[in-house]
Amino acid sequence: MNSAIKVLVIDDSNTIRRSAESMLRKEGYEVETSSDGFDALSKIARTKPDLIFVDIMMPRLDGYQTCAIIKNNDEFKHTPVIMLTSKDGLFDKARGRVVGSDLYLVKPFTRTELLDAVNQHTEKE
Repeated sequence: MNSAIKVLVIDDSNTIRRSAESMLRKEGYEVETSSDGFDALSKIARTKPDLIFVDIMMPRLDGYQTCAIIKNNDEFKHTPVIMLTSKDGLFDKARGRVVGSDLYLVKPFTRTELLDAVNQHTEKE
């Protein structure tokens, strides 16, 4: 079932990208990674992921900007975007909701939290 689900992980931390990719691949998901928002936008257009994890604190294009661009695109506005961050303040969560994020995952996240987030947002109708 998972083999059809494509996940994109956008994070400037190689460690976070690799660990999320490893956890997701073990469950049978197709995983693409990207180190920043600019690089991610072309990957999104090319791979059309079913779910996107995006770090908030990144160079060039941060997670809020990346999420807003995704959600303002007619083709991708229904793609779930889950914010990844080490900041868990109310302001950050509110700002994430304003730009259209579907969930907020605080780093360091556990394997269970990561997989629950995917399962919660990729149940096909």
